[in-house]
Amino acid sequence: MNAEITSVNREKSVQVLSGWVMLPVVLILMFGGPILFIYSIAAGVNAIGHPVWGLFVLGILMEITGIIFSVGLFSLQPNEARVLILFGDYKGTVRASGFWWGNPFYSNGSRPGQFSVLMAQMDGKLAAGQGARQAGGRSGSAKPPSRNKMSLRARTLNGEKLKVNDKRGNPIEIAAIVIWRVQDTAQAAFDVDDYEKYVETQSESALRHLASCYSYDHGEENEVTLRSGVEEVSQALRKELQERLAKAGVAVEEARLTHLAYAPEIAQAMLRRQQAEAVIAARQKIVQGAVSMVDMALKELADKHVVQLDDERKAAMVSNLMVVLCSESEVHPVVNTGTLYS
Repeated sequence: MNAEITSVNREKSVQVLSGWVMLPVVLILMFGGPILFIYSIAAGVNAIGHPVWGLFVLGILMEITGIIFSVGLFSLQPNEARVLILFGDYKGTVRASGFWWGNPFYSNGSRPGQFSVLMAQMDGKLAAGQGARQAGGRSGSAKPPSRNKMSLRARTLNGEKLKVNDKRGNPIEIAAIVIWRVQDTAQAAFDVDDYEKYVETQSESALRHLASCYSYDHGEENEVTLRSGVEEVSQALRKELQERLAKAGVAVEEARLTHLAYAPEIAQAMLRRQQAEAVIAARQKIVQGAVSMVDMALKELADKHVVQLDDERKAAMVSNLMVVLCSESEVHPVVNTGTLYS
């Protein structure tokens, strides 16, 4: 069975008239219509006993036209755009900020995805009573319908902590922050149902996939891990998110991990392992330093002919120096009053 391929929409710019040019026209129509309407009645009744029907109808038409034309006025703030839809046909996008006038029949419907949010809210209220009403209230905190306006500003998605398994199967907690903005308004409006929800869902999915591709720490030699390769992991997350969100017309500016820890059920065990590894690493460093110091002492004694030591006494001296240098507690010296061989 062949899957149907959905066409990709592309943003196109469109020119609209300045609102300051059309505002006087709208005001003339809206205020001139009632004046002409009243004048037709007053002048006609006094002169011919009935309204002047031509002026009467013209006044009504002017008032109706003025009301319709006033719907075409809209304003845009910096980094804001409006998607223009005429009877279901995408006409273009206005990105320039200012006061504008467009076709009054351009759609003023809900922003993309708002209908599905409202329907989910209503279903939740009917299904779960008071608890669902509270959840529906949270969903209803979304922005109200805004004449198909769309923000182009940078937005921040601070993801929740997710419990996932890393590459080695260890359960970890991970969270990320994503900074994104709408790049193509046509794709955001028409290629996905709700681009904000789409960003949230895909961000969580990408983070889960990323965590399964890397170990938390203690990887193989030269292996990038979540803990040690922060920059590499962040770049990989941003690249994957950009690939996933491209179809929604969204550009990812930055993606970075904000929380990384072992899951509580293994946190204590992993902490003990880290402590043991730290102790081993410290011991290795101490032993390496002690060996180099003993070697230096023996060479200095031999080069300066301070004392001649046979292999047995060298071994005893090495043993004593290693004990002194590697011991954790304070070492108390023992004075030998005899010869070296007694």
